[in-house]
Amino acid sequence: MIIKNGLVALPGKDDFSKLDIKIENGKIIKIAENIADKNEVIDASGLFVFPGGIDPHVHFNDPGYTFNEDFYHGSCAAASGGITTVIDMPCTSIPPITNKQNLEKKLAVVQKKSIMDFGLFGGISAQSFTKGFPENVYEISKYVLGYKTYFISGMETFGRLEKYQFKQVLQKVKDLDLPVLVHAEDYDYIESATEFYKKQDSSMKNYYLSRPETAEILAVKTATEVARETGCELHIVHVSCAEAAKFLVENKISFETAPHYLEFDILDFERIGSALKTTPPVKSPENKVKLWQLLAEGKINFVASDHAPSPKKKKNTGSIWTDYSGIPGTGTLIPYLFSEGFLKGRLSLQRFLDVTSKNTAKKYRVSHKKGSIEIGKDADFVLIDPNKNWIVEGEKFLSKGKITPFESYKFKGKIIKTILRGKVIYDSELGITADAGFGNFITKE
Repeated sequence: MIIKNGLVALPGKDDFSKLDIKIENGKIIKIAENIADKNEVIDASGLFVFPGGIDPHVHFNDPGYTFNEDFYHGSCAAASGGITTVIDMPCTSIPPITNKQNLEKKLAVVQKKSIMDFGLFGGISAQSFTKGFPENVYEISKYVLGYKTYFISGMETFGRLEKYQFKQVLQKVKDLDLPVLVHAEDYDYIESATEFYKKQDSSMKNYYLSRPETAEILAVKTATEVARETGCELHIVHVSCAEAAKFLVENKISFETAPHYLEFDILDFERIGSALKTTPPVKSPENKVKLWQLLAEGKINFVASDHAPSPKKKKNTGSIWTDYSGIPGTGTLIPYLFSEGFLKGRLSLQRFLDVTSKNTAKKYRVSHKKGSIEIGKDADFVLIDPNKNWIVEGEKFLSKGKITPFESYKFKGKIIKTILRGKVIYDSELGITADAGFGNFITKE
């Protein structure tokens, strides 16, 4: 296959280069002008050619909670948004991925469903900490790309770690060349605050006040101190608070944010309602401005979707306290960052590449084959027409989740094709063009 005449985003370049890309056996074998070939040609004239996006924080729920999402629909949604690789969380499947047996059960299901390449995080929960720790952690270390933990959890099957347990986890993982990821909100603060605000009313503001900036700051500082003591590599997921983000930058701890924290705030939450309910919740208006600034300055490692949809009836129970917390996001991740980040000048070309592919690949040890357009790497691309617009319509999402806070948003730039290992897996006119099971399971090896 040849991708011809595209405006290619190469690593280290401040602008696009009009080049052809030759692909054989799923790999990039040549990047040059005017490559001649009799094989299949994709004319990318007028299109931006980016490396395929990597979404390192999705909940595709397979096996188990597939009434919310499954790996087929989730990976289709991701492909429609220019993603070619996802990393799935260990907590929202039955059984959770806390040992090799559970991991093998998940793989047996997922490998038949995913249309895109996927990695897995292992998990360490309250339950697994008291049964099989640390042997199970070591046993799955060559299969997973990191370990997910929680300081507070709403999942009965995946309980939170207490602070000393968390320290023991970091001590054991330190020598495995893998990061520990943590959902950083303070348990004690939120438990007390939730009890108080539940007695007030079911408003979006009271939900926010039960999990405000302070709850995130306390947890981030605790996690950072434990990481400093142990020397283990730590990563904080879905940071929503700018003050917490600045603290992490100062202490050289990696972290991610999500599009909804860059775009929305508590005032939007009050207007939109449960379609914007997430944990952590969106914060005060100044947070999103400061987060954008940190992202542009290269201080936030990357952006992830935290894709976690649910059916409409679970999103609209009549009370903010029982409405499902989570939104579909993997299909809007790159469109949002391209339209509102790159095209609006908030992100340089290289920063856009950093936060959508390069830094994630490096963080999770897959940069030898993913994350940039270079000879020898997987032929993963997203082709975008910068002159076409796209209006978000949740009912047209390929995900099982249809409720999005981005409903009716107009994004500039339309994804024309998503290509994985040299195969078109999504076409804007044809839809999904890959079969379930086309995706490969990827590890750091």
